[in-house]
Amino acid sequence: MDDQPDLQRDRARPTNSADVIDLREYKFAKDPLPVTFHRRELDMILWIYGRMVGEGEWKDYALDHMRDVAVFSVFKRSGELPLYQIIKDPRLANKQGAFSVVNTAGKVLKRGQDLKQVLKVFDKVLKLVET
Repeated sequence: MDDQPDLQRDRARPTNSADVIDLREYKFAKDPLPVTFHRRELDMILWIYGRMVGEGEWKDYALDHMRDVAVFSVFKRSGELPLYQIIKDPRLANKQGAFSVVNTAGKVLKRGQDLKQVLKVFDKVLKLVET
């Protein structure tokens, strides 16, 4: 019996590019990769975030990549509940849309397939002011 862990014995075995990997086994692995925002998606979100910070409405954010969803949370103050959460849930891509914006109360403000359209919930409507 050897005191060395199995990992070190596996390193000694040369890897062969002809090894076959069962994709079903890979897909249902115990530790799947987390859901993440792609670079373009994150660019769109951070553009809105920068605009709102400049207007003094938002102060802080948090980014969570979990197994099932990715969440971008926006805060007015860092010690409070998030004002909004921008959620990416790929499981809903063929149903309601993978992207959604949720407020503090948990109400879905907008949902859809296209992140750019979903983020329009943060666009301000101009109002006519009479003097």
